[in-house]
Amino acid sequence: MNTTVAARPTLPDAVAARAAALPADALPGYLYDLPALRTHAAAIRAALPARVELYYAAKANPDPALLTALRDAVDGYEVSSGGELAHVRAAVPGARLAFGGPGKTPAETAAALAAGVHRWHVESVAELHRLAALATAPVDLLLRVNLPVAPDALAGVPLAMGGRPSPFGLDPEQLAECLRLLATPAFARLRLRGIHAHLASGLAPAEHLALAERVLAWASALPVPVEEVNLGGGMAVDYVDPATRFDWPGYGAGLERLLARYPGVRLRIEPGRAVSAYCGWYATEVLDVKRSHGEEFAVLRGGTHHLRTPAARGHDQPFTVLPVDSWPHPWPRPAATGGRVTLVGQLCTPKDVLARQAPVPTLRAGDRVVFGMAGAYAWNISHHAFLMHPAPGFHLLD
Repeated sequence: MNTTVAARPTLPDAVAARAAALPADALPGYLYDLPALRTHAAAIRAALPARVELYYAAKANPDPALLTALRDAVDGYEVSSGGELAHVRAAVPGARLAFGGPGKTPAETAAALAAGVHRWHVESVAELHRLAALATAPVDLLLRVNLPVAPDALAGVPLAMGGRPSPFGLDPEQLAECLRLLATPAFARLRLRGIHAHLASGLAPAEHLALAERVLAWASALPVPVEEVNLGGGMAVDYVDPATRFDWPGYGAGLERLLARYPGVRLRIEPGRAVSAYCGWYATEVLDVKRSHGEEFAVLRGGTHHLRTPAARGHDQPFTVLPVDSWPHPWPRPAATGGRVTLVGQLCTPKDVLARQAPVPTLRAGDRVVFGMAGAYAWNISHHAFLMHPAPGFHLLD
């Protein structure tokens, strides 16, 4: 677990009031600040050049209310399974969809073709064959390519999707076979629109722009016209300092400069975490406080089976304490008073840790804890069934 202490997130008054007002039996609960999400997404859209399409990666958080709230700010949604396809289609009917993922089944392929997805991200030669065999109408596609990059380009990234051995995309030498097939009559329904090259997640703007420059230079040298280049997502989100945000205006200005060198190309980005992480909050309460071998632990309702992000990424989830003065029991109120406390959940595993050795002057049983940056890769990636605790509630601020 990362020992860097996370800063306290700025808890909006409306979120704090809702978290404090929830009855105990409604905890834990997720609170989604939809006005904040709309404002943030609109600012991202405004920072991007007109020739850059903005798609939301639904895998980050597919809650229907969030998908709907984003509708006016995004050009479409990226889905990566038949389940996501059906879910997003139902939540935002008529929205443009891009269908990706390295393991599309024949049934998912048929469903996506029937749904008329706007763009298809082809990940292998075999997938291209399957698509050609099942397509009965024109299909617009991008070939996802795992481009080689210098080792320093992806050094230290939290999650590398390419630039090294990976299950994602085609090696460049396989691209030639795809281009050969697409030129044959059997593949006439498949229309190549461009290249997909999402290589890493957790990158700062300068790192993103450096990769974009390499991808565009490579794509421009291909023996076929390239109308579109999909750069993927992966914009950095800082859980240690929630006030630090990805510099969207700077990134947009950098893309504008790049596009000036490639007048015939459109770009697409597909961020998820960097769009929705900040609008979500996970509110719970302290069940018990105990001291073990010189360290203090606060045991919370819920845990990583609801909010898996800190365990998955190895960080401390930033949080704010809402003190509760009343204590309705006749026995002494357990409290952490040593200045640092580890916040854990209810699971029977030492890995159920949400924040380790966090500086807290005092934390008592019955106090409420609200974790910030819980709007992406939180509930939807968690191991819900372990120990069969109740699911959290979901509360919308609109």
